[in-house]
Amino acid sequence: MAKRHLTRRQLWRIKKVQDERVKRSEARDTAIDHKLETSQLGPERQGLVIAHYGAQVAVEGLDGNTAGVHYRCHLRANLNTIVTGDQVIWRAIDEQTGVIVAKLERQSELARPDTNGLLRPIAANIDQIFIVIASQPMTPLGLIDRYLVAAETVSIQPLILINKADLLKGKEKEQMLDIIKLYEKIGYKCITTSTKSETGLTSLNKSLVAHTSIFVGQSGVGKSSLINAILPNANLRTAALSDATGKGTHTTTTAYLYHLPTGGNIIDSPGIREFGLTHISDEELIEGFIEFRPYFGHCKFRDCKHLKEPGCALIAAVNTGSIDPRRMTSFRSIANSL
Repeated sequence: MAKRHLTRRQLWRIKKVQDERVKRSEARDTAIDHKLETSQLGPERQGLVIAHYGAQVAVEGLDGNTAGVHYRCHLRANLNTIVTGDQVIWRAIDEQTGVIVAKLERQSELARPDTNGLLRPIAANIDQIFIVIASQPMTPLGLIDRYLVAAETVSIQPLILINKADLLKGKEKEQMLDIIKLYEKIGYKCITTSTKSETGLTSLNKSLVAHTSIFVGQSGVGKSSLINAILPNANLRTAALSDATGKGTHTTTTAYLYHLPTGGNIIDSPGIREFGLTHISDEELIEGFIEFRPYFGHCKFRDCKHLKEPGCALIAAVNTGSIDPRRMTSFRSIANSL
């Protein structure tokens, strides 16, 4: 399909709309600044960002008479990016809206490069990442490994959640059992679930207690269905796989934080088919493959690239079966993409 060229009038309209948006934003910020200077806003409060809606975020009050109440808060232009899970200082404008005046230091951050290669945070202050996979659509090993490296790089505990267990039959079941065996041997916890048969939901709930967790994975693997099973009142929208592509269709459009009745929080994130790692160094990449760590410093050459070099400790470990060759293939594939 040929690239569509916009007419001069269409370009003028687009610029006009953008300019009007900028003017409205500047006018809003000026009005907020005036209220701040004249002390027309409420006192400073602590809050938790539970969702992001473009120019506004949903903030849950954490203290005083605002505790547990949700407010739509404006974002000040001088603040860095605010994401779901951030703890902030905010001030009320009225009974339903407010403005964020400061962001507290993050304990952790999960981010990914955007289409321009710039690192964009997805969620903050999480301590567990559930990598949700399924046989329909089948999640490639390379994508699982990218998620694992991303989690290891920021020191967030990853777990692998195999969903749609009721669909596992024949060859697909054998493939999934082999995947579970691969990652459990490395040391990762795997949980098998089904929202239809309720398989594994008790084990999943126990793993969520006292943690702030995030579900990540391809669209269509059932992340929203899992949250609906854990929190029936969430009523998240779900969709079937595309008949044309066999891939999932996006039903979650923004990361949203839910409180669990058993304690802890869970963040549902938009489905991600690719997870770029162009922001990490070669050292961070190899550290992200945790079973490689015992062999660091044992290669014959200090600048070993672990491809065909003689005396490579990693290649020797693959040959003896200590490292699975599929993980070595993933490592090299990701290294080539950096």
